[in-house]
Amino acid sequence: QGVDPGVSGEQQPQKVYEDNVMDIDFDALMSAARKDSTKKMHTYFRSLTPTKQNEKTGMFKGCNLIWVTAESFSPYLISEKLTPTLYKMQNEGFNFTNYYSPLWSGSTLAGEFVLCTGLLPKNQDGIRSFKATIGKNMYFCMGNQLRRQGYNTFAFHNNTYNYYERNKTHPNMGYTYYGVGNGLKLEHPKWWPQSDLELMDASTGYYLDKEPCHIYYMTVSGHCNYTYTGNRMASRNRKYVEGLNLGYSENVTAYLSCNYELERGMARLMELLEERGIAENTVIVLTTDHYPYELSLAQLEELAGTSISEPFGVYKSGLIIYKPGMQAEAVDTLCSSVDVLPTVSNLMGLEYDSRLMSGKDIFSEHESIVICPNRNWITDKATYIANSKTVTSLTGEDISQEYVDRIKAIVNNSFSASQQILDSNYYNILFG
Repeated sequence: QGVDPGVSGEQQPQKVYEDNVMDIDFDALMSAARKDSTKKMHTYFRSLTPTKQNEKTGMFKGCNLIWVTAESFSPYLISEKLTPTLYKMQNEGFNFTNYYSPLWSGSTLAGEFVLCTGLLPKNQDGIRSFKATIGKNMYFCMGNQLRRQGYNTFAFHNNTYNYYERNKTHPNMGYTYYGVGNGLKLEHPKWWPQSDLELMDASTGYYLDKEPCHIYYMTVSGHCNYTYTGNRMASRNRKYVEGLNLGYSENVTAYLSCNYELERGMARLMELLEERGIAENTVIVLTTDHYPYELSLAQLEELAGTSISEPFGVYKSGLIIYKPGMQAEAVDTLCSSVDVLPTVSNLMGLEYDSRLMSGKDIFSEHESIVICPNRNWITDKATYIANSKTVTSLTGEDISQEYVDRIKAIVNNSFSASQQILDSNYYNILFG
């Protein structure tokens, strides 16, 4: 009998992926450490199992990167009718459908801290944690990573430039930073909240001719309160949103009206990228600082169109990673905001050490843990509420105390390591 030339008699070897680690000699560092606390940190990070590279490693290497942290964004607001640009990005990019954005103390700045550093806030206080980075070596912040690769790096915020001392934290993350008052010229700077559409119009001139570039945006149009009095974005877009007859209550409609300005801003951004001819080489990451907590649970359920359980269900949120022309993929891996930085680092093909951040690359074969305030947590198997020691199985199987104790230890160690990285300027010890 003949042999089909299209069939090989040997199986192709499975590709072996390397660890996402850097060349760090922890043994030498432990020997040279003068402080016991520093030696313990070296010992701890050396003991961790790194994540491995994977088929997604470097798929966006060399691309421009635009990272949007959208104020109070929720995936429930996206629809083809109301937000066609966001809808396109969600359905033609990576859409992370099992993503959580826990609400830490300090709300917006806390959400920014977790996203930008890949660390957990010390004492669960995001404001103090972010301010603690000032003057410290924040080696893995995306601005610093890509600036070392020769990228032009800018950050923009369409509210007062020095609010929360972003004029100190954001340059320290590797960005040339502009907000209202230090170079960002909005048409209506005194509106509250300010316009995300105006943000794009005012900022893109700084970087559209500066490839390769990485841009970080913290928007503000989606900010509460969600009423038609005292919220300029809600009143600005009210006529359009109400004209769609979506059938929501007034507060939910006001929320959608605010976020219609984000849709307008993203549509303008895409238009400008296409006009410049760089859209096909630009990756956009869009997520949120926190869920819209100023909506009541009933209003959030109305927006979602389903019941939402507490305390974890309210944290369910959205993450989109989109590049025009990419293969669309819904990603149902359990993940959270602390995982975004290592995930994007891997997608961009950057050299980073997966042991040195609290988050994990979502595309790696790691054990998924969503760490929440008060040391509550979610895994694929169970949820845990710390103050009542309540364990709820998500699979129907019994959850052993050994399993609970192991996850608790990981959570506690993650908090401790994040705090010590900040307090000791640990990245400077390694890379300074």
